[in-house]
Amino acid sequence: MILFPAIDLFGKKAVRLYKGDYQNMTVYSENPIEIARDFEAAGATHIHMVDLEGAKDGTTPNIAVVEQVARETSLFVEIGGGIRNMETVERYLNAGVSRIILGTAAVNDEAFLKEALAAYPGKIAVGADVKDGCIAIKGWLETSAITLEDFLRKMEQLGVKNVICTDISKDGAMRGTNLELYRALSEKYALDITASGGVSGLEDVRQLRQMNLYGAIIGKAYYTGAIDLKEALEAAK
Repeated sequence: MILFPAIDLFGKKAVRLYKGDYQNMTVYSENPIEIARDFEAAGATHIHMVDLEGAKDGTTPNIAVVEQVARETSLFVEIGGGIRNMETVERYLNAGVSRIILGTAAVNDEAFLKEALAAYPGKIAVGADVKDGCIAIKGWLETSAITLEDFLRKMEQLGVKNVICTDISKDGAMRGTNLELYRALSEKYALDITASGGVSGLEDVRQLRQMNLYGAIIGKAYYTGAIDLKEALEAAK
């Protein structure tokens, strides 16, 4: 299982939100590249990045930071947050990003999703952010009427291979991840699923690994020191 330590960006800083609440934001570093280098030094091979400003309004205000991480480390960089047209996809890929995550656009713009999948096979993932069983969009500020099950079935049909599934109720809460959800998804869908939200201890990592998930994302637990990244990377193997 691949472990993705995460950097969420706002104002070119590394921050974390509590349950997706922009009013409940903690700044962990003014210099995200240093954190990315720390990830790399600990043995990480992949990094998960989210532009929280972009997620709200569909812009790329933090692309310079993302490009710096892609250019100055050997990490496999995946980025999400506000990517809603081919021009933005291409900007990120030209900046050295390895994989693009489509969230709101995958829900609202099927034509764009199909175009991106066709143009860049293997480089497009979809974010399935879940709130009360339905897919949340626009930086989690809105909840759609689409259930997670219907959404994932549709993604399979469209040829999506890689899905990052976040349980918003667990995100940043440090109370453990939703193991039941990921177990059910891993048994039901032929997708590469990355678990996100609430991974708060080594036991979470071990249990997710046993489900043969593709990946797991570590965010707040790293920044608070609840998880030692080297130990977590070992547990994920």
